[in-house]
Amino acid sequence: MTRKNTVLTHLGVAACAAAVLLTGCATATQEQKGAGTGAVIGAVAGQVLGRDSKSTAIGAGLGALGGYIWSKQMEDKKRAMEQATAGTGTVVTQTPDNQLKLSIPNDISFDIGRADIKPNLRPILDQFAQGLSQQTSMEVRIVGHTDSTGSDAINNPLSVNRAQSARDYLVARGVNSSRISIDGRGSREPVADNGTESGRARNRRIDIFLAERGQR
Repeated sequence: MTRKNTVLTHLGVAACAAAVLLTGCATATQEQKGAGTGAVIGAVAGQVLGRDSKSTAIGAGLGALGGYIWSKQMEDKKRAMEQATAGTGTVVTQTPDNQLKLSIPNDISFDIGRADIKPNLRPILDQFAQGLSQQTSMEVRIVGHTDSTGSDAINNPLSVNRAQSARDYLVARGVNSSRISIDGRGSREPVADNGTESGRARNRRIDIFLAERGQR
Protein backbone atom coordinates (compact mmCIF):
# COMPACT_ATOMS: atom_id res chain seq x y z
CA MET A 1 0.00 0.00 0.00
CA THR A 2 1.37 3.44 -0.91
CA ARG A 3 1.93 6.13 1.76
CA LYS A 4 -0.88 8.20 0.24
CA ASN A 5 -3.32 5.30 0.52
CA THR A 6 -2.13 4.64 4.07
CA VAL A 7 -2.84 8.25 5.05
CA LEU A 8 -6.31 8.09 3.52
CA THR A 9 -7.04 4.79 5.27
CA HIS A 10 -5.97 6.14 8.67
CA LEU A 11 -7.95 9.33 8.22
CA GLY A 12 -10.99 7.25 7.31
CA VAL A 13 -10.55 5.32 10.53
CA ALA A 14 -10.27 8.60 12.40
CA ALA A 15 -13.52 9.85 10.91
CA CYS A 16 -15.28 6.64 11.95
CA ALA A 17 -13.82 6.90 15.44
CA ALA A 18 -15.00 10.47 15.69
CA ALA A 19 -18.50 9.46 14.65
CA VAL A 20 -18.56 6.78 17.34
CA LEU A 21 -17.31 9.32 19.87
CA LEU A 22 -20.11 11.74 19.08
CA THR A 23 -22.90 9.16 19.04
CA GLY A 24 -21.62 7.73 22.31
CA CYS A 25 -21.55 11.10 24.08
CA ALA A 26 -25.03 12.43 23.61
CA THR A 27 -24.82 14.48 26.78
CA ALA A 28 -21.54 16.19 25.88
CA THR A 29 -21.51 19.89 25.02
CA GLN A 30 -20.74 21.04 21.50
CA GLU A 31 -17.41 22.39 22.74
CA GLN A 32 -16.46 19.01 24.21
CA LYS A 33 -17.60 17.11 21.12
CA GLY A 34 -15.57 19.34 18.84
CA ALA A 35 -12.49 19.00 20.98
CA GLY A 36 -12.83 15.23 21.15
CA THR A 37 -13.39 14.81 17.42
CA GLY A 38 -10.42 16.98 16.54
CA ALA A 39 -8.20 15.18 19.02
CA VAL A 40 -9.06 11.77 17.55
CA ILE A 41 -8.32 12.87 13.99
CA GLY A 42 -5.22 14.76 15.08
CA ALA A 43 -3.88 11.76 16.97
CA VAL A 44 -4.24 9.49 13.94
CA ALA A 45 -2.61 12.12 11.76
CA GLY A 46 0.26 12.25 14.22
CA GLN A 47 0.69 8.49 13.97
CA VAL A 48 0.68 8.59 10.19
CA LEU A 49 3.22 11.37 10.04
CA GLY A 50 5.51 10.43 12.88
CA ARG A 51 4.59 6.88 13.92
CA ASP A 52 5.61 7.46 17.51
CA SER A 53 3.93 8.48 20.76
CA LYS A 54 5.33 12.02 20.65
CA SER A 55 3.88 12.68 17.21
CA THR A 56 0.57 11.20 18.34
CA ALA A 57 0.43 13.60 21.29
CA ILE A 58 1.31 16.58 19.09
CA GLY A 59 -1.31 15.54 16.54
CA ALA A 60 -3.97 15.26 19.22
CA GLY A 61 -3.13 18.73 20.52
CA LEU A 62 -3.20 20.34 17.09
CA GLY A 63 -6.40 18.54 16.20
CA ALA A 64 -8.35 19.94 19.12
CA LEU A 65 -11.15 22.40 18.46
CA GLY A 66 -9.84 25.67 17.04
CA GLY A 67 -6.32 24.30 16.59
CA TYR A 68 -5.35 25.23 20.15
CA ILE A 69 -2.39 23.59 21.88
CA TRP A 70 -1.44 23.25 25.53
CA SER A 71 2.23 24.17 25.57
CA LYS A 72 4.69 24.62 28.42
CA GLN A 73 4.07 28.36 28.41
CA MET A 74 0.34 27.71 28.73
CA GLU A 75 0.98 25.42 31.70
CA ASP A 76 3.32 28.04 33.22
CA LYS A 77 0.63 30.69 32.72
CA LYS A 78 -1.95 28.50 34.44
CA ARG A 79 0.30 28.06 37.47
CA ALA A 80 1.05 31.79 37.60
CA MET A 81 -2.66 32.62 37.49
CA GLU A 82 -3.44 30.07 40.20
CA GLN A 83 -0.91 31.81 42.44
CA ALA A 84 -2.15 35.30 41.52
CA THR A 85 -5.79 34.42 42.23
CA ALA A 86 -5.32 32.28 45.36
CA GLY A 87 -7.98 33.10 47.95
CA THR A 88 -10.01 35.32 45.61
CA GLY A 89 -12.65 32.78 44.60
CA THR A 90 -11.41 32.82 41.01
CA VAL A 91 -11.53 29.42 39.31
CA VAL A 92 -8.60 28.66 36.96
CA THR A 93 -9.05 25.69 34.63
CA GLN A 94 -7.90 24.11 31.38
CA THR A 95 -10.89 23.69 29.05
CA PRO A 96 -11.46 20.56 26.94
CA ASP A 97 -10.20 22.42 23.85
CA ASN A 98 -6.95 23.56 25.55
CA GLN A 99 -7.89 27.09 26.56
CA LEU A 100 -6.92 28.58 29.91
CA LYS A 101 -10.09 29.86 31.60
CA LEU A 102 -10.37 32.28 34.50
CA SER A 103 -13.84 32.59 36.01
CA ILE A 104 -13.66 35.73 38.14
CA PRO A 105 -16.47 36.43 40.62
CA ASN A 106 -18.20 39.77 40.77
CA ASP A 107 -17.23 40.56 44.37
CA ILE A 108 -13.59 41.13 43.37
CA SER A 109 -14.18 42.45 39.87
CA PHE A 110 -17.16 44.82 39.67
CA ASP A 111 -19.67 46.41 42.00
CA ILE A 112 -23.30 45.44 41.44
CA GLY A 113 -24.71 47.32 38.45
CA ARG A 114 -21.35 48.85 37.51
CA ALA A 115 -18.70 48.15 34.88
CA ASP A 116 -15.65 49.92 36.30
CA ILE A 117 -12.91 47.56 37.51
CA LYS A 118 -12.47 47.18 41.27
CA PRO A 119 -8.95 47.43 42.77
CA ASN A 120 -8.86 43.72 43.67
CA LEU A 121 -9.12 42.75 40.00
CA ARG A 122 -6.15 44.83 38.87
CA PRO A 123 -3.34 42.55 40.17
CA ILE A 124 -5.01 39.58 38.49
CA LEU A 125 -5.22 41.36 35.15
CA ASP A 126 -1.65 42.63 35.58
CA GLN A 127 -0.41 39.05 35.97
CA PHE A 128 -2.56 37.88 33.08
CA ALA A 129 -1.16 40.55 30.76
CA GLN A 130 2.44 39.83 31.73
CA GLY A 131 4.39 38.55 28.73
CA LEU A 132 1.43 38.44 26.32
CA SER A 133 2.74 41.28 24.18
CA GLN A 134 5.62 39.01 23.11
CA GLN A 135 3.50 35.87 22.70
CA THR A 136 1.80 36.65 19.40
CA SER A 137 0.30 33.18 18.96
CA MET A 138 -1.97 33.69 21.97
CA GLU A 139 -5.53 34.99 21.78
CA VAL A 140 -7.74 36.39 24.53
CA ARG A 141 -11.52 36.23 24.82
CA ILE A 142 -13.47 37.96 27.61
CA VAL A 143 -17.12 37.16 28.34
CA GLY A 144 -19.26 39.12 30.80
CA HIS A 145 -22.18 37.63 32.76
CA THR A 146 -24.86 38.90 35.14
CA ASP A 147 -27.42 37.32 37.45
CA SER A 148 -31.11 37.26 36.56
CA THR A 149 -31.99 40.35 38.60
CA GLY A 150 -33.14 43.12 36.29
CA SER A 151 -34.19 43.04 32.65
CA ASP A 152 -32.23 41.99 29.56
CA ALA A 153 -32.22 45.64 28.54
CA ILE A 154 -30.01 46.29 31.58
CA ASN A 155 -28.09 43.03 31.91
CA ASN A 156 -27.04 42.53 28.30
CA PRO A 157 -25.19 45.84 27.84
CA LEU A 158 -23.82 45.63 31.40
CA SER A 159 -22.20 42.28 30.68
CA VAL A 160 -20.63 43.65 27.49
CA ASN A 161 -19.41 46.79 29.26
CA ARG A 162 -17.69 44.70 31.94
CA ALA A 163 -15.90 42.66 29.29
CA GLN A 164 -14.93 45.91 27.55
CA SER A 165 -13.50 47.34 30.78
CA ALA A 166 -11.31 44.26 31.25
CA ARG A 167 -10.21 44.49 27.62
CA ASP A 168 -9.30 48.18 27.97
CA TYR A 169 -7.24 47.39 31.06
CA LEU A 170 -5.29 44.66 29.26
CA VAL A 171 -4.67 46.92 26.27
CA ALA A 172 -3.32 49.58 28.62
CA ARG A 173 -0.91 46.89 29.89
CA GLY A 174 0.47 46.25 26.41
CA VAL A 175 -1.77 43.53 24.97
CA ASN A 176 -2.68 44.23 21.32
CA SER A 177 -6.40 45.04 21.11
CA SER A 178 -6.73 43.04 17.87
CA ARG A 179 -5.95 39.88 19.84
CA ILE A 180 -8.78 40.41 22.35
CA SER A 181 -12.41 39.64 21.57
CA ILE A 182 -15.27 40.40 23.94
CA ASP A 183 -18.83 39.23 24.41
CA GLY A 184 -21.65 39.68 26.90
CA ARG A 185 -24.13 36.94 27.73
CA GLY A 186 -26.29 38.83 30.21
CA SER A 187 -28.03 36.31 32.48
CA ARG A 188 -28.31 33.59 29.81
CA GLU A 189 -25.51 31.32 31.05
CA PRO A 190 -25.79 30.91 34.83
CA VAL A 191 -23.41 28.59 36.68
CA ALA A 192 -25.50 28.54 39.86
CA ASP A 193 -29.08 28.92 41.07
CA ASN A 194 -30.36 32.46 40.61
CA GLY A 195 -32.93 31.74 43.32
CA THR A 196 -30.35 32.24 46.08
CA GLU A 197 -28.08 35.15 46.91
CA SER A 198 -24.99 32.95 46.85
CA GLY A 199 -26.01 31.61 43.45
CA ARG A 200 -26.61 35.08 42.04
CA ALA A 201 -23.18 36.15 43.34
CA ARG A 202 -21.54 33.28 41.44
CA ASN A 203 -23.41 34.17 38.25
CA ARG A 204 -22.19 37.77 38.35
CA ARG A 205 -18.75 37.19 36.82
CA ILE A 206 -16.44 37.58 33.89
CA ASP A 207 -14.77 34.64 32.15
CA ILE A 208 -11.39 35.27 30.56
CA PHE A 209 -9.99 32.75 28.08
CA LEU A 210 -6.42 32.49 26.84
CA ALA A 211 -5.66 30.24 23.87
CA GLU A 212 -2.50 29.45 21.93
CA ARG A 213 -2.73 28.60 18.26
CA GLY A 214 -0.72 25.73 16.84
CA GLN A 215 1.74 26.54 14.09
CA ARG A 216 0.18 26.61 10.64
